Amino acid sequence: MTKEEQLTAIEQTVRSNLITIGEDVGREGLLKTPKRVAKSLLTLTSGYEEDPAAVINSAKFAERCNKMIVVKDIEFYSLCEHHILPFFGKAHIGYIPNGYITGLSKIPRVVNIFSHRLQVQERLTKQICDCIQETLEPKGVIVVLEAQHLCMQMRGVEKQGAYTVTREYTGLFTEDSTLRQEFLNMIKPL
Repeated sequence: MTKEEQLTAIEQTVRSNLITIGEDVGREGLLKTPKRVAKSLLTLTSGYEEDPAAVINSAKFAERCNKMIVVKDIEFYSLCEHHILPFFGKAHIGYIPNGYITGLSKIPRVVNIFSHRLQVQERLTKQICDCIQETLEPKGVIVVLEAQHLCMQMRGVEKQGAYTVTREYTGLFTEDSTLRQEFLNMIKPL
């Protein structure tokens, strides 16, 4: 399906949904809403079109570094696959090189690619970790995501300020709890 065909199909669905809930799709404020929603949805799910491993490989460099590299406080925005409502927060990622590093900007790009898909936070955490592990083959990777979920805040239990924290780790981070603790200390707010 082409991008134009996708936009048209989503617009028709949105228009139908607005009518179903009792809205007047002919009123001024809603005239362009179906098109805006369609464009928004395609942007928010654009991660299906990108290959995160290719992003890392585009800036993969041989390097003798063997100390932990951490990129923290990476903002991300995603859509919960259960309610198509946003969840958002920060990702913190560390890895211990094993002969290769990647450009620092590639780590946030990997987060963006996976978060711009319909997601659950648990899977998002694992996908980021697995991608870095499989592509760079480091001695270990650790990923921590902290997020607020609007599906919990706007509907259902309606609990404001609740955060969900997920972790995934491989290699040396699995074997060495002091290494995990070092990472957790590094991601604390300054």
